[in-house]
Amino acid sequence: VQLVESGGGLVQPGGSLKLSCAASGFTFSNYDMSWVRQAPGKGPEWVSGVNSGGGSTYYADSVKGRFAISKDNAKNTLYLQMNSLKPEDTALYYCAREDLRISFVYDYWGQGTQVTVSS
Repeated sequence: VQLVESGGGLVQPGGSLKLSCAASGFTFSNYDMSWVRQAPGKGPEWVSGVNSGGGSTYYADSVKGRFAISKDNAKNTLYLQMNSLKPEDTALYYCAREDLRISFVYDYWGQGTQVTVSS
């Protein structure tokens, strides 16, 4: 199993970024997926999740209305479109595969991609 994030970078407040997570080594279409972030000096924060088929999406209150998660099972890729970015969105962003048996338990993680929001 491999999850490889990309798309992070430095962006000004109010800007946008789109993160990608390329998945391999498993049947991507069978799994719910999430984005989780960790800011410096803080614990992990769940950001957004999507069900296996991509039709149901979920968001933390802190990003609702600004971020959009999507899942392309044909391309084995998870996305996170981030708009109206704020300095408090600065973090290392991970994609994570949800355990098939237990919700909100993640059995595989990517290496993370850094998002920095600063003027």
